[in-house]
Amino acid sequence: MSVVLRNAQRAVPVRRAPLRRAVCALRAALGASRFDVGLVCAGNGLMRRLNGAYRQRPEPTDVLSFPFHRVAAAGELPRPSCREEYNLGDIFLGVEYIHQQCRATGEDFDGVLVVTAAHGLCHLLGYQHNTKPEWQQRGAGGADGGFPPPADVPEGGGDPGGAEPAHRHQPPAPDRGPFLREPRRDPAAASRPRTEGPGRRRGRPGRRGAGMAAQGPGCRFLPLPPVLLLLLLGLAALALPPPAAAQPPPAALRAGHSASSLPAAAAAPRTRYLLYDVNPPEGFNLRRDVYIRIASLLKTLLKSENWVLVLPPWGRLYHWQSPDILQVRIPWSEFFDLPSLNRNIPVIEYEQFLAESGGPFIEQIYVLQGYAEGWKEGTWEEKIDERPCIDQLMYSKDKHEYYRGWFWGYEETRGLNVSCLSVQGSASIVAPILLKNTSAQSVMLDRAENLLHDHYGGKDYWNTRRSMVFAKHLRVVGDKFRNKFLQSTDEADRTHYKEDWTQMKVKTGTALGGPYLGVHLRRKDFIWGHREDVPSLQGAVKKIRSLLETHKLEKVFVATDAVEEEVELLKKLLPEMVRFEASWEELELYKDGGLAVIDQWICAHARYFIGTSVSTFSFRIHEEREILGFDPKTTYNRFCGEKEKNCEQPTHWKIVY
Repeated sequence: MSVVLRNAQRAVPVRRAPLRRAVCALRAALGASRFDVGLVCAGNGLMRRLNGAYRQRPEPTDVLSFPFHRVAAAGELPRPSCREEYNLGDIFLGVEYIHQQCRATGEDFDGVLVVTAAHGLCHLLGYQHNTKPEWQQRGAGGADGGFPPPADVPEGGGDPGGAEPAHRHQPPAPDRGPFLREPRRDPAAASRPRTEGPGRRRGRPGRRGAGMAAQGPGCRFLPLPPVLLLLLLGLAALALPPPAAAQPPPAALRAGHSASSLPAAAAAPRTRYLLYDVNPPEGFNLRRDVYIRIASLLKTLLKSENWVLVLPPWGRLYHWQSPDILQVRIPWSEFFDLPSLNRNIPVIEYEQFLAESGGPFIEQIYVLQGYAEGWKEGTWEEKIDERPCIDQLMYSKDKHEYYRGWFWGYEETRGLNVSCLSVQGSASIVAPILLKNTSAQSVMLDRAENLLHDHYGGKDYWNTRRSMVFAKHLRVVGDKFRNKFLQSTDEADRTHYKEDWTQMKVKTGTALGGPYLGVHLRRKDFIWGHREDVPSLQGAVKKIRSLLETHKLEKVFVATDAVEEEVELLKKLLPEMVRFEASWEELELYKDGGLAVIDQWICAHARYFIGTSVSTFSFRIHEEREILGFDPKTTYNRFCGEKEKNCEQPTHWKIVY
């Protein structure tokens, strides 16, 4: 079972990986590894609302626990009768409040978070501290060498009162707890509204009482040895990363940051992480081209040190305009095969970087820019210099002196240092800066599209391009569509594909392709800047009909971003047209990026392909067909504008093995 952690605040960066490991260790010590636990990192606003709604104290606090089960005695584990009941409940950590307290007292923020989570976990098991005897039973009393009871805990019974602003000893909330997942409905319970949380399923109405959820039918309880609770704090400490040996501070510290602001692993880096991003308006296929440039830089770095490329999550692309589809924080594995990428260079997803580095911190961010004076005519010179930023930074400092930015939709991510580099040249020109000018373990290059290819069209370029194998589930969708609607199979089309790209070397001209014409027709904003070399719909249909007749084909597959009115016109003008029209479920599953991959895969297997002038979407199809072994004459073709005087066809970039 899982520990589901959600960061629902932006005020304080949280090192989620160590916190999750600590809670998993605490849960295991309690013998509750089979049970889900929800952990929500909340800001002062949310904690104030929850505390006011469920304890009638509208002020922030450190922790609120909402148990899933009603327990007969503190420390007893439930024995659920169904899968939905394997849930201890939810813990809301007031991380902003805790951070403020730690700054005032000088305590270690990460350690206090774990202690507070342990405190909340005890409440999920029924432990309370409304009285000193209850506090001592919980294993935290001063008599046992633990924490002394809070000053407002009375000798007798009763609510301790207050939100306990000065310590981390929060009594459980009374009834009406907002569970992330709720138990099966008690027949005698009153109906309540549903709540949605990080538990990945919607809750069911249920009644809570005395801070506990109604016990589900058939649940029995196993006794928990109270002595295990004494081990919680020790296990929490073991779950945290050990302190690193003393050594000279990294560059980020010399820039004015304290050691506590860095991930624990940053003091003694073994593996260094390279991250990058590009200008937000750039599209899916140009970003794929930037990946090839960055891969070349990483190969240069690997000659001197151990580096890993962190793949920037996909999201917020201008051309991904499908409504009501959440398209942020999308991992590369949704579109590409990660083992194939790793056969070329070491890569990891951003989520894995967060787990390995210990938190959402990027120590050094370099914003790449041109030179203010521009490029002067004459001999081309590759150069790079740290310069003042020309444009206004897309990063801003928060009250904790961290840099906030887009960071691919990960709002909890923070930068420790930001500076600008003026660059003119290929990607590897940045290598000396990363190897000599900074000791940061994690370095991000923003606006990486400013770098040029090291060896465009050479072996290094094609190795990286060949490694960008589409995710298999998308290829399977495309293959099934080809077979069903276009009578196209790899056997008949002579387009056999090997999963290991390093073993695939196809002789040019051996691929035949399916019995259909492949077309990529760009519309929308693209035609604004290419009015001369993009045809009208009528002109495109005229060319398509000519190609169908020339190559004796009856079907045409069209990939286009045309608006609905233009698509309807195409259907009337071209009844032979076939398109991959995704259902709502398919769109939600594959997203706009996945649909683009499916379109490209189908076009790449056509008998003959014609694309759009200077479109990176068409370029990527050219490359895919080159890898599959098609005759260049059937690949490097484009539409011409009706008024275009010189319709130059695309250049053939021959694959190099």
